[in-house]
Amino acid sequence: GKAVRPLEAIERRVLGVLIEKGKTTPDQYPLSLNALVTGCNQKSNRDPVMTLDEEQVMRAVRSLQAAGAVAEVFGSGKLPRYRHLAYEWLGVGKEELAILGELLLRGEQTEGDLRGRASRMDEIPDLTTLRSHLDRLAERGLVVWLSPPGRGRMLTHGLLPEEKLEKVRRELGAAAAAKPARPP
Repeated sequence: GKAVRPLEAIERRVLGVLIEKGKTTPDQYPLSLNALVTGCNQKSNRDPVMTLDEEQVMRAVRSLQAAGAVAEVFGSGKLPRYRHLAYEWLGVGKEELAILGELLLRGEQTEGDLRGRASRMDEIPDLTTLRSHLDRLAERGLVVWLSPPGRGRMLTHGLLPEEKLEKVRRELGAAAAAKPARPP
């Protein structure tokens, strides 16, 4: 496959939506441009909530196509539809793609939140199972740990541009510093 590269915000949203809808509403997948825009602007399971138009989404689709992450397909209708090639592009399995899809849709989150959310797409029975997937993804740079091991450990996907990842790290550091120390 083509080299995996960092993704801009709208590209991350488009790819996340294609992964999610492929798993949660397979009968409506691949997605028309209209359905893709609706999915990008959805209020649930998205952070941040976005308001994108067809042109913005199409531009992201084209650049994901060029990267080898998305394909345009023509079904029975005349309208093109879009599907992800993320299994091949990222070289991951089913649960791993659910994990990455969830991280693409919401950005950084704790392991516990991630397990619950990714299980909407593919069942991840417990944290031990999740962690074995995360360790494999982290080895390949597809997952980035944002805090040390322990309860509430934070992580994100490894497809962030460097400056965005630095910003996330800074914000998390500031939030952690602002928390009052736990009594001994």
